Amino acid sequence: MPIESTPAVTTTQTGTPVASDEHSLTVGTDGVTALHDRYLVEKLAQFNRERIPERIVHAKGGGAHGQFVVTGDVSKYTRAAVFQPGAITDTLQRFSSVAGEQGSPDTWRDVRGFSVKFYTTEGNYDIVGNNTPVFFIRDGIKFPDFIHSQKRLPGSGLRDATMQWDFWTLSPESAHQVTYLMGDRGLPVSWRTMPGFGSHTFQWINAEGERFWVKYHFESNQGNVEMDGTEAELIAGGDADHYRRDLYEAIDKGDFPSWNVSVQVMSYEEGKTYRFNPFDVTKVWPHADFPLIPVGVHTLNRNPANFFAEIEQAAFSPSNLVPGIAASPDKMLMARIFSYPDAQRYRVGTNFTQLPVNAPQSPVNNYSADGAARYHFSDATTPNYAPNSLGGPVADAAVAGEGSWENDGSLLQSASALRSEDSDFGQAGTLYREVYDDAAKARFLDTITGAISGVTRPEVTERAIWYWTSVDADLGAKLRVNLALFAAADAVV
Repeated sequence: MPIESTPAVTTTQTGTPVASDEHSLTVGTDGVTALHDRYLVEKLAQFNRERIPERIVHAKGGGAHGQFVVTGDVSKYTRAAVFQPGAITDTLQRFSSVAGEQGSPDTWRDVRGFSVKFYTTEGNYDIVGNNTPVFFIRDGIKFPDFIHSQKRLPGSGLRDATMQWDFWTLSPESAHQVTYLMGDRGLPVSWRTMPGFGSHTFQWINAEGERFWVKYHFESNQGNVEMDGTEAELIAGGDADHYRRDLYEAIDKGDFPSWNVSVQVMSYEEGKTYRFNPFDVTKVWPHADFPLIPVGVHTLNRNPANFFAEIEQAAFSPSNLVPGIAASPDKMLMARIFSYPDAQRYRVGTNFTQLPVNAPQSPVNNYSADGAARYHFSDATTPNYAPNSLGGPVADAAVAGEGSWENDGSLLQSASALRSEDSDFGQAGTLYREVYDDAAKARFLDTITGAISGVTRPEVTERAIWYWTSVDADLGAKLRVNLALFAAADAVV
C-alpha cells in the first residue's frame, strides 16, 4: 500500500495549532458557544473581511502574467529601458468590462479594459487602456457623471437607457467611442481576440532630451474576432465568466496569447500645429500621417496562482511612468494620473505598492512612512526627511528624465483651442462610412435602434436621432424610420 503523507496541522493566523476544523467550543453539546473560542472568532472575523471594495469601474475582469520582448528599435525616440532593443520585461495584464459589477456577465456590450504592468528595471510602468483607441469624454471633470449614467438608477437600482443616451447626446464628443461601442468592437469573442490601445497621447524623451508624442497599439496575434448580439446574450445566460474562463483555459493548456506592440510617433513641433488636437482622447491619429512603428511582442504565459492576491489586488495607474516616458496635455490623462492611485489607496490600502503583485522589481528609496499594513521600511539609521546631510536618497532630475511642454500660462476652465479639423462627429462618421462594411453597418443600425428604443423621454430620443444624423445623415434617417417601426410594433403588442 502507498504510504500516505501526514497532512499539515491547521493553525491560527499567528501559527498556533488548532484543535478542531469542524466543531465550535460550546458548553455541552447543546449549550452556548464560548466567545473565547479564538479560532472560531478569528475564522468568522477573517471571513467577514475577505472582500475589498470592488473597483467603481472595470470591476469585473481577469488577467495573467506574461513577458514583453522588444524586437524593434525605437531608441531614437525614448531612453526608457523597457523599450530598448532586446529588452525582456516581466508583465501583468488585466482585462475587464467598464460598466458591469463583479457578478455581471462578461458578454454584455461594453468597452473592454486592457491594462499592462511592466516590471521594468527603472520602476513599474503601466499602460492603462481599452480595446478602443478613443474614449467617451475628453475632460476628467465629466468622468464621475459619465460613469453614473452608465451604472444604475439610485431608486430602482436598474440600468437605464434614457440616462445613458441623455448623457451621450449632451456630450457629443462621445460619438466616436459610442460608434465603436455599438459596432462589432463592443462584443469581442474573447479577451485574446481583441486589440488594445493606450488610447491617450504620451510623451517619449530620448537620451539626448528630444521629445516626441506617441500612441500605443497592441495587435492581437489571434486576430480580431467578434460575436453578434444573439450569441452574446446566450453566453451571458449560460456562462457569465466566459472571457475569464477562456483566458485561463488557453494559458493552462499552453496556448499563450500574444500581441504585437507598435507605436505611432509625432514630432514635438508637429503637435503644436497638427490639424486637430492630437491630445484629445476622443480622436485617433491617421495611420497615413503616422504609420505604426513595431516595438515588440507581449505574451501571456502564466496564470495567477491566486486570483484575489494577483488580479483583484493588482493596482494599475497611468501615473506609473518611468524615465523617458511622461504625460501629455491630454486633460483626461492628467485627471487619471491623480484619480487612479487615489482609488487604489482607498480600495486596497495606503501601502498597496508593497503587495507582491504591485511591488516593483527595482529598488525603492523614498521618505514615505507608516500607514496601515506597512511591510517594507528603511533601517533606523536612515533619515526620514529631505533634504538631509546623513546620506539619504537624493532626487536627480537627470536620472528621472521627466518631460514637459509649453503653454500660455493662463488658468482657464474651457475646452482646448479649436483647430481646423476639431470635430466631435467627424472621425465617428469616417469610422462608420469607411471602416464598417455593409454588413457591419446593418448590424450597427440594429444595435443602436435596440439601444435607443428603451429611452422613455421623447426629447432624448429626438436628440439621439440628431446625434447619429450628425455622425452620418443617411444613418440618422434610417434610425428614425427604424425607431418609428419599432414603436408601432410595440404599440400593437
